[in-house]
Parts: sequence; C-alpha cells; structure tokens
Amino acid sequence: MQLFIGGACAGKRDAVTSRFPSASWHRLEAGQRLINSQQALAANTPLVITGVLEWLGAALERDDNDALRQQWQRDMATLCQRADKLNAALIIIATEVGRGIVPMQPEQRRLRDLNGWFAQDATTQASHVWYVRHGLVMAVK
Repeated sequence: MQLFIGGACAGKRDAVTSRFPSASWHRLEAGQRLINSQQALAANTPLVITGVLEWLGAALERDDNDALRQQWQRDMATLCQRADKLNAALIIIATEVGRGIVPMQPEQRRLRDLNGWFAQDATTQASHVWYVRHGLVMAVK
C-alpha cells in the first residue's frame, strides 16, 4: 500500500494520477467500513481510495475511538492482503489537517484526532508514504 498525504488542494490527485495512470478510483462511502473497498479491487489494476476525511466525519457518531480504530486497522490489513493477492497496487489519498488552528468545536477536534490516528495507522501499513505540498512530492517512507 502507498499513502499520499498533504493539505487540501496540495496536488495529491495529480501526483497519484501521474504515477498510476491506469488506476481505478474508489471514494469511501459514509457509514461503510473500509473493507467494503475490496469490492473495487481488480487484478493487476491499481486502486486509489479517496474521501478519508469525509468518511471519518461520518464516523463521529460512534463514541468509542479505540473500537473504531481497531476496526479500520483490521480492515486495512485485510485490504492490503487482498490487494497483494490480486497484484493490485493499493493507494490511499489522505488530507493532512493537523497543522492549522485547533477548532473550538469538540467534534471538529475529534475529527482531527481520528484523521491523525488514521494517517498513523495507514503509515504503519504502507510500504511507501508520500507527502505532497504545493505539487511537490516528497518520499517520507
């Protein structure tokens, strides 16, 4: 798996498109588990997963951060294994939101926490991590 992370409009999509021109794209659906993305996997075809921040926003209704995190960790591991079996590169595009002003609303602070944990977990699973800023792509892992 590869993770492309950076701020909004930083050039993540362009970077992924240039590296994986034949990829299929899948946007995470609110309320669905990450593992449901495996339906979009196809043999020998890269799969790009987008919409992480909005997907996490829909998860704010759930109270247990630890259970939520454990679920997506399991789902991510299973998804990576399935992609490997199909020889399909798996790419996740995530938005980095931790460098701004801390919001006053508790749910917005929690969203940033969830996003940070997701990025940490994706980084752990990823073989390559790319940070994108102003269209510049830097290998982090």
